[in-house]
Amino acid sequence: MLRTTIRVRTDSEGDVINLTDQVNAVITESGIRTGLVHLFVQHSTAALTTIEFEPGVLEDLRRALTVLAPDNATYAHNTRWGDGNGRSHVRASLVGPSLTVPVSEGSPMCGIWQQIVLLELDVNAGRERTIICTVTGK
Repeated sequence: MLRTTIRVRTDSEGDVINLTDQVNAVITESGIRTGLVHLFVQHSTAALTTIEFEPGVLEDLRRALTVLAPDNATYAHNTRWGDGNGRSHVRASLVGPSLTVPVSEGSPMCGIWQQIVLLELDVNAGRERTIICTVTGK
């Protein structure tokens, strides 16, 4: 087993950071040929998923999240804390903080168009994000 961190810097809300190369490097470093790679982002306003890393699909995802948690809705979190990122917390919860991908022959078993990505969802973006990456198997 190997557990390590992947750190990425985001610039703004809506950034989609392709983590696939970093995840591949961790799997290679682990020496594990068959198993699982698990990723967990340690932030409540960012999320992990897989997607075709193509501008049209990325824009579609951003629009879908805006429909599910609109920018102009009233959020109790904003009223309580005044930081304006209530929608960010809701969007991150909808997508989720973790992702598990099978590993075969030393590579993640992503589909041909599937990439592993971090979604920056915070309106107060421009920060370093930490992803815990754990590879298990043999």
